Amino acid sequence: MTLLHWTLPLPAGYRRDDVIAFHSRDAQGVAEQVTANGLRKGIVLQGLPVVLDVAFTHDGAVCQADIDGNDNTVTALQTHLHDALLNIVGLRIDPQPFALLAASDPLLAPLIRSNPGLRIVQSASPFEALTWAIIGQQINLPFAIALRRSFILQAGRAHSSGVWCYPEARDVARLSVEELTSRKFSRAKAETVLRLARLVNEGELSLALPPCGDVTAISQALLAVKGIGPWSVNYALLRGYGYADCSLHGDVAIRAALQKLLGEVTKPDMARTQHWLRQYAPHRSMAAAHLWASLHAKNIPPAAE
Repeated sequence: MTLLHWTLPLPAGYRRDDVIAFHSRDAQGVAEQVTANGLRKGIVLQGLPVVLDVAFTHDGAVCQADIDGNDNTVTALQTHLHDALLNIVGLRIDPQPFALLAASDPLLAPLIRSNPGLRIVQSASPFEALTWAIIGQQINLPFAIALRRSFILQAGRAHSSGVWCYPEARDVARLSVEELTSRKFSRAKAETVLRLARLVNEGELSLALPPCGDVTAISQALLAVKGIGPWSVNYALLRGYGYADCSLHGDVAIRAALQKLLGEVTKPDMARTQHWLRQYAPHRSMAAAHLWASLHAKNIPPAAE
């Protein structure tokens, strides 16, 4: 085992409890384990099981990567590890530009005031975000979490510490449709997950973001994969790449939150939601985050006069 250590500085007002809550959705914690002050996350990186251990202090995240490999095999992982850590602690998207953009907005400014410092926590990798989007779409959250757990136990690997690690594409590509459907996957979900994994594993689909950060090519490539639609792509851009301008107009919860915000009897349709969100470009991801959060808010301060 090889240990790597470093500390990520945290911005003022950082909300560690949000991060811990995000990673505690699966009460059984096969690949994520949380405490009051930190979390452990298991992932597979370039064939090696890795556990990322994060302990929060008042101004930093003290991080340790426990890698089931020797020093000669981990050097190339350091950039991937740093990226994964930025994702899982929610440091990829800065919430301040959106807060400034919407500071005088009569509808969203009250949401921002009720949730100052709200951040978007991500999956450790684009592949994890994509597979979770496929697994969780159009089913209730408890069932989706159970499917995800089963998926990790089927395709993932156990770290030497006992924590299970979320699989890479090469691990998933070895599975058959029947292995997934035997664990309550629908055939359509199983086929889409395996299709994605095999394309990535065989090098026909790259999930690497270009140096310029333009997501257009990745979006088009993903939309060309049978079974992956605009909602899954936008979710992957949000949770996998930390893209700041995702339009989540196809998300039912976003439309429900907008209905509540506008005080209307019915949900706005996707076209109207897309048009409404466009005013917050290039920060639509944070607009979506505040809309999601508003569904659970009890008291929202009124708009400024």
